[in-house]
Amino acid sequence: MQIDLLDTFLDLAETRSFHRTAERLRITQSTVSSRVTALEQAVGSRLFDRSRAGTDLTPEGKRFEPHARALRHEWNEAKRRIQIPQGAQQLLRLGIQNDLAAVYLGDWVAEFRAAFPETAFYIEPDYSNQMCADLLTGILDFAVMFSPKPHPDLHFDSVGEVTYRMVSTDTPRMADVRPGRFVFAHFSPAFEEMHRQLTPELATSLVSVGQSGSVVSLLNAMGGSGYVLEKTAGDLIAAGRFMGVEDAPPLRQPVFAAIHIRHRTLPLHRKLTQLVASHFRSAS
Repeated sequence: MQIDLLDTFLDLAETRSFHRTAERLRITQSTVSSRVTALEQAVGSRLFDRSRAGTDLTPEGKRFEPHARALRHEWNEAKRRIQIPQGAQQLLRLGIQNDLAAVYLGDWVAEFRAAFPETAFYIEPDYSNQMCADLLTGILDFAVMFSPKPHPDLHFDSVGEVTYRMVSTDTPRMADVRPGRFVFAHFSPAFEEMHRQLTPELATSLVSVGQSGSVVSLLNAMGGSGYVLEKTAGDLIAAGRFMGVEDAPPLRQPVFAAIHIRHRTLPLHRKLTQLVASHFRSAS
């Protein structure tokens, strides 16, 4: 069976729209239709009902959906299992939230390699939504993220939190921080909402970015104020140009380890989760 048939089926099961699936997969609607037809012929049942109200899974389609997800995941895992670098016994593909990579990646990978010396690691910084999608398809084995996306095939563990502090080139007082000189941070939807609630007077900022490193780059270039990771804030203040805005509320972002549900009981994945969680405990 061609894997693109499963990809098309699963996307259509999510969008319920041939037009939307065609856009997302960058193919024509006729290609979506032909793939669905080919898959229905292969499994011997109609999988979708189309009407003016939209596209819905048939009872047979609903029963097939979890098997399709498992088949796609197994296929991608199988491809990766034959791509192990020479000298390694296994390859693990890890995702890490973009905002955490610069500060935590080195320590985590050092701990992972010490625990699994015969394992090769492929690490990709990314955003939560993409990492959840990659875990579902089998492209990633393990991820550390800010925003879990609930799904029956994914398992999430809370492993800790990171703190963001406000720094400024202008003032150490919250009352003197000006919206026109403020870089608003949206590191995750929950973080953005918390930021708006605790600092509503700064939500009118004209510049908003989604990475702590980008906040630092903008502040270094233009000056002003903004939230950055606590460790980064300490380094900036120690360097002498920045001040801590001491009366600004700290903003805390929960961190989660994520795996495919099929790996939940595997010792290797449990150990990875424990290593990440112990790092946060030791930092608190």
